[in-house]
Amino acid sequence: MKLLNFNIIKLTFCLILGIILAHYLKLNQKLFLFTTTVLLFAIGILWFVLKNKINRLPIFGTLVYLCMFCIGVNAYNINEEKSRTTHYTNQIIKNDNSQIIFKVNERLKPDLYNEKYIVEINSLNGKSASGKILINIKHDSLKTPLGVDDILYTTATLNNIQKPLNPHQFDYSKYLELKQVYHQLYLTHNNIFLLDNSKSTIYGLADKLRATINIKLTEAGFKKDVLSIINALLLGQRQSIDKSIYNNYVNAGTIHILAVSGLHVGILLWILNFIFRPLLYLKRGNVLRPLVIITLLWSFAVIAGLSPSVTRAVTMFSIISIAMHYKRPTNIYNTLIISAFVILLFKPTFLFEVGFQLSYLAVFGIVSIQPMLYKLWRPKFLVSDKLWQIFTVTLAAQIGVVPISLFYFHQFPGLFFISNLVVIPFLSLILGFGLLVIILALLGGLHSIIVETYSFIINSLNGFIAWIAQFEDFLLKDIPFTLLQVLLAYLITIGITQTFKEKTFKWLAICFVGIIGFQIVMIRIKHQRQSEAFLVFNKSRFSMVGHKQNDQLLVHHNLNSEKRSSDNVISNYKVGESISEVIEDSIQPIYQFKNKKILIVDSVGVYENLSFKPELVLLRNSPKINLNRLIDSLKPEMIIADASNYKSYANRWMLTCEGKKIPFHYTNEKGAFILK
Repeated sequence: MKLLNFNIIKLTFCLILGIILAHYLKLNQKLFLFTTTVLLFAIGILWFVLKNKINRLPIFGTLVYLCMFCIGVNAYNINEEKSRTTHYTNQIIKNDNSQIIFKVNERLKPDLYNEKYIVEINSLNGKSASGKILINIKHDSLKTPLGVDDILYTTATLNNIQKPLNPHQFDYSKYLELKQVYHQLYLTHNNIFLLDNSKSTIYGLADKLRATINIKLTEAGFKKDVLSIINALLLGQRQSIDKSIYNNYVNAGTIHILAVSGLHVGILLWILNFIFRPLLYLKRGNVLRPLVIITLLWSFAVIAGLSPSVTRAVTMFSIISIAMHYKRPTNIYNTLIISAFVILLFKPTFLFEVGFQLSYLAVFGIVSIQPMLYKLWRPKFLVSDKLWQIFTVTLAAQIGVVPISLFYFHQFPGLFFISNLVVIPFLSLILGFGLLVIILALLGGLHSIIVETYSFIINSLNGFIAWIAQFEDFLLKDIPFTLLQVLLAYLITIGITQTFKEKTFKWLAICFVGIIGFQIVMIRIKHQRQSEAFLVFNKSRFSMVGHKQNDQLLVHHNLNSEKRSSDNVISNYKVGESISEVIEDSIQPIYQFKNKKILIVDSVGVYENLSFKPELVLLRNSPKINLNRLIDSLKPEMIIADASNYKSYANRWMLTCEGKKIPFHYTNEKGAFILK
């Protein structure tokens, strides 16, 4: 199938290209609005003047594609809230308390210390304002969480979102920028005041409905762990899932079932088609049924939070439902592309969200690779045929998402096919039964036997996933994978797939080009490993010193076993630098890196009577020293303080170094210290 023969695919490609360039190059909004207007005017003139010959004019197609590129740029720029004059960033005064009225938009997963919300600013210092910020509210068991659409008042200072302080660490600030969130507040329940809690939007009503469902299910007797899985599977809310349960789903390769997506929406569509089949007997039933089904699908999408994956799925299945209504054959590639086109036209930043990318790549993998895999074996029996279908669908989806998953998550669940073979056949039962449970709970007719039965099913699911996840030898972790490797891996995958389908030399040549390119990248990565570096990592209340020698990392630290098992600083650096071996040891008093000596001064504070002059001094564990005297005695080139020191000590040392005109590096502010 020559996919690029479809005009919608070419148009969508131009739209995506415009969005990408607008995101990275910050193109002028007025210029592209003017260019788009001129192009539309030119296309209109050509259409009316040369209507019969229009298809034979290359200039017409060129103008259309160029116009679509400009529309992609405009779509991104129009959605860029920061460029609006009312945006709060154009009104804030640095380091000054601001009077803020805000409305809650979204509840996020809490951390150990705070509840987290995305909120929309309504007013700043008495002036109308717009824009989203992150608020962190200290946990208080006596207070109820905020609800979506709640309007509140506070006085606080807007803080920048922390940039990563260690190399190759996840950049949370960049992630929030994609959601157009640029600042945050740290609050307590005592310094926020509720002004209004009425529900004025469909998101607020959906949140209220979810809260009501949770109250009814809790009253019916569902326990916390079961309730959290029900929220994820049926309501699209994963905030309350226990971390160990969530990690089990990740390690077993079944995390996709906890994110409402095409699988869930497809099952829901099948259920709705069955339930509303009697509508076809009505006079206008063939119009009424798809209308009701599409309305219910979008209602479900709103309740599930309109995440990129559920938006993609509902858009795609809505198009399929309309095509079924008009009895027109649908091309799955066209359907996918049209859904992507519509979504990106209104939500261009979805393009950069992991969920959106994984969702589409998984579906493209299934529709293009699964039929080819299924033909390899034709089982004679129904049961074996269904299991073979599930296996090939799972394998095709994995092939579709493996490169991008390795790039983002750097791990691969080796037992994904076993867990999915068991889970997917029962997911229809779990979702169908779950919908019945929610309806009965809202109607007040949920019997304890139903509660116990459904709780047993969910607990059995969790137990099976935990059993699969315990085989850690089959979970491949810390796999380095670059963006260039991702692109080449997909080029190889497309080349192999099309070679089997079309059996032409062109696709075989493309496949070999991808393989050769991949090998060149691997050689380049191996060459880049041949370097040395000395690092002082940033780790709150602890010290971590690293010495990289080619593909080996020697780490000295004072982390206890519990902290070490949950720490990602070393693993992030290992993946980012393609380290093959990590050796760990305790903190040493002196380090030598090339021609520089590094003295470690800890809480004991010993630095006198040395037989050498250190070029660098690392202060750790808040030593009670006179830094003026240390500098006069040792005359170092630089003072370094890690995050194991009290902040008050670090601030005092910074002032001392400024007075002595000597560089001072505090890792808790400037990030890890790296010497190459």
